Amino acid sequence: MNERALIVLLVTVGLILLVNAAMFAIARGAARGDHRWINAIRDSLYKPLEKSNQPYHELRQRMKELSDRSSETKKQTEDKQ
Repeated sequence: MNERALIVLLVTVGLILLVNAAMFAIARGAARGDHRWINAIRDSLYKPLEKSNQPYHELRQRMKELSDRSSETKKQTEDKQ
């Protein structure tokens, strides 16, 4: 077998073993309840989403207020009739 092919094969097997060991460590950490790093990643990913949803939250709140006013006005006009 060619020496280069053997080196590539060994490197590939080594990478597969390292990835498997890392996944095993992550699974064991998650099973033991050590979620600090998972929470940190989740928080860092959701912060931009929270900021981008803020204007929509204000818009939803304003639409709800206008909807409530509209339903009150309809009730008053129905009561007068």
